[in-house]
Amino acid sequence: MKNQALLNAIIENAIDGIITINDKGIVETINPSACRLFLYAPNDVIGKNISILMPSPDREKHNSYLESYKSSGVPHIIGYGRDVLGRKKDGNIFPFRLGVSEVKFENKRIFAGFIHDLSHQKEAETRLMQYTQHLEELVKDRTLTLNETIEALTNAKEEVSTTLEKEKELHQIKSRLLSMASHEFRTPLSTIQLSSSLIQRYAEELNTPKIDDHIRKIKSAVANLTVILDDFLLLEKAEANKITLQISCFDLQAFIKEIIGELKLLTKKKQKIINIPNSEIALVKLDKNLLKNCIINLMSNAIKYSGEETEIELWTTLDSDKITINIKDNGIGIPEEEHEHLFEAFFRAHNTGTIPGTGLGLHIVSRYVKIMNGTISFKSAANKGTLFTIELPRL
Repeated sequence: MKNQALLNAIIENAIDGIITINDKGIVETINPSACRLFLYAPNDVIGKNISILMPSPDREKHNSYLESYKSSGVPHIIGYGRDVLGRKKDGNIFPFRLGVSEVKFENKRIFAGFIHDLSHQKEAETRLMQYTQHLEELVKDRTLTLNETIEALTNAKEEVSTTLEKEKELHQIKSRLLSMASHEFRTPLSTIQLSSSLIQRYAEELNTPKIDDHIRKIKSAVANLTVILDDFLLLEKAEANKITLQISCFDLQAFIKEIIGELKLLTKKKQKIINIPNSEIALVKLDKNLLKNCIINLMSNAIKYSGEETEIELWTTLDSDKITINIKDNGIGIPEEEHEHLFEAFFRAHNTGTIPGTGLGLHIVSRYVKIMNGTISFKSAANKGTLFTIELPRL
């Protein structure tokens, strides 16, 4: 159920079009990107033969393509070795690259097609060709030597070839990731993380800063993908009401100290986490897992959205009937006009720029706080930092 929800979310938000058909060629699902590509609404396509999206001669030959694929199992049998043409609802024809995979689902044979629009690429190739022709004319006009002309054209062709090859590799990686995401997402991420650590260890003797820089980028990307996966799984559990409180008695100060020890590994250069301890005996009865997720999420955001050499404060207060946890940073803050949307799923403030994130973290925190019968509030302004306050009942 978790994996299915994750896969559905990935498919719905995929940049490329994804269409599934049964072994009769009838469309069963079509994602929003594919609808935009073909200009059809889902109800216009679902239940009809996939050939309605094809121009001649593929339209007439589709059934034979499908039978050949089912009997041979050869991937990309439709349009193998060439670009595929699609037919939009308005009759316009456009090029795309097609990947086909067979998926076993509930004792049925389902064929998933991954559609990558090549329109912009073809336009770029045309523009490049025109530019190359223009260069040739300039060469003649300026009486360049024959060798200089050949060198310029060769470099242009190599650049186009490299670009197309990278595009092909990225498309293949993306197709494989989508097909495995529902059941093997964590395994390849763990392998990448382990391999990058080994490469870093082997490269230490080489003293190559560029390799270290790329390894840091790889590890950062793995961490971001892991966060995305965790956010989707946590959100699915929360929305499916699969979370039950596991109340235990523990020392809140020792608990927070342990969390801060973990978070120090994530801090930027000269960032400081300041914990203002409570002098009272801080025994509380709460769900440790839910509370830890809330604190780590808020503290990670404070680290991520604050600059180097900044301070992040965490302090608690305890009353007879209430536990209050405060987390304050001096980061980019949240623009006032966007405050009302902060806890909505997938919302990200416009000033986050290129800082990675899913827009799910604060939504999940708010759900967890609610499950613990608490409240969460904040005070913030652009470029003036943010203060989050969680209030929980003291049992």
